[in-house]
Amino acid sequence: MAGVVAALHVAKIPPAVPLLQAGLGLSLVQAGFLISLVQIAGALFGLALGLTAASLGLRRSLMLGLVVLAAASAAGSASQHPLPLLALRMVEGIGFLLIVLPAPELIRRLVPPQKLSTMLGVWGSYMPLGTVLALLFGPLVMLATGWRTWWLALAGLSVLLAVLVLRHIPRDTPSADTHAGARGWQARLADTLRSPGPWLIAASFGMYSGQWLAVVGFLPAIYAAAGVQASLAGLLTALVAAANMAGNVASGRLIARGWAPTTLLRCGFVAMAAGALYAFSSLAEAHPMSRYLALLAFSGFGGLVPGTLFILSMHVAPGEDTVSTTIGWMQQLSALGQLAGPPLVAWIAARAGGWQWTGAATATCSALGLLLSLIIARHQRRSLASAPN
Repeated sequence: MAGVVAALHVAKIPPAVPLLQAGLGLSLVQAGFLISLVQIAGALFGLALGLTAASLGLRRSLMLGLVVLAAASAAGSASQHPLPLLALRMVEGIGFLLIVLPAPELIRRLVPPQKLSTMLGVWGSYMPLGTVLALLFGPLVMLATGWRTWWLALAGLSVLLAVLVLRHIPRDTPSADTHAGARGWQARLADTLRSPGPWLIAASFGMYSGQWLAVVGFLPAIYAAAGVQASLAGLLTALVAAANMAGNVASGRLIARGWAPTTLLRCGFVAMAAGALYAFSSLAEAHPMSRYLALLAFSGFGGLVPGTLFILSMHVAPGEDTVSTTIGWMQQLSALGQLAGPPLVAWIAARAGGWQWTGAATATCSALGLLLSLIIARHQRRSLASAPN
């Protein structure tokens, strides 16, 4: 629930852009920065905040992130100019990271080992679920009461989740606190960056997140160009994002049933490549239903990737005290992918005079992700072979 609330803050901007332009004189360029500044925080501070979360205590980090989101959103509701909103967007990005970085390790502490893969798969759906809720409910709230009420509502929801975390998640035990802080941050940072596993899963996340956000983020514009009504375009985009949740949940269940994580990564990247290549090809122009099914497959099977990578992060982290750091590095390269992917796809579309090369661009990311999955599989085989009996 905390992850979904954090994702709601990230996804609250796109449906609010028209109201912000009308109420604050927000330019289109400023709107683009307003959307991306959350990811800039991740791109700059993901690894550093991963170290901070481990040292601060996982539960305390989660609560602090919720409080930061609540304060920034409440302050943003009073903004009379775009500049404070832009600055507060960076603050919200820090709050987002303080929530999503400690959560997987907290889940590992809170659930029985046999349920860990399943629950990490559920956790991986926090971003698409938050995006769907923002796309569905944000416009309704803002149409009735304005964007400032939507900002305040999300601030109140963050406070509510902070109270629930305080009541229901066990305190950070002294052993858990001291374990993460027993070694200095320099040692934990060095271990993480010297190990190939964190690099491999972080790069894989970047290949996934950049193309997923590029396709889903531009779907409303693509539908608008095709003459689809805005309300229907929003619903269709929300359903594509919702399909991603099914893949996330399925990844945990399949791994719990014995599927190899690298097999799921390969399935996810191959399906994303095939879905995008068909959806943006001339073959699909006369068959809108098959194009939409291809987009659902792109997002749904693509959901296997983040859920699997969160599970793998537990295994490739070089030590117990570097899990949050490993996830921080994964989040940092994911944010870089999300910063680079949409502008690259937009540039290609502008040069080509349409979206017909989008599939080729995203398929290139999938090919690189597929290559990384093969390297991860080889790395795991080597690790098993060198492990003591």
